[in-house]
Amino acid sequence: EVQLVESGGGLVQAGGSLRLSCAASGFTFEDSTIGWFRQAPGKEREGVSCISTSDSTTYYTDSVKGRFTISRDNAKNTVYLQMNSLKPEDTAVYYCAAKRSPIASIDQYDYWGQGTQVTVSS
Repeated sequence: EVQLVESGGGLVQAGGSLRLSCAASGFTFEDSTIGWFRQAPGKEREGVSCISTSDSTTYYTDSVKGRFTISRDNAKNTVYLQMNSLKPEDTAVYYCAAKRSPIASIDQYDYWGQGTQVTVSS
């Protein structure tokens, strides 16, 4: 059974930092791409970042470039999203997702986690 379990969300003031974790199981981690998505109330889901676990190719949406860093630990089957300089507009439910492809893009994901809330106060 494929499982993606997010952790690390919470409430932080603007300018602060959080690190999200996504622990994966039930599929071949090394041949996949793990992505982070977010959805704010009343808005569509947005692809934030992703990383290919085979060659560490990464992608970031423009609004988080220079502030967020995605990384992976293949030994722990875990992907991290370090979020710095957080802004109120980063407030959303953040979801981890996985696809059985080494291509680091934010489309066509096969598996999804339950999400973790990130709230940034002004």
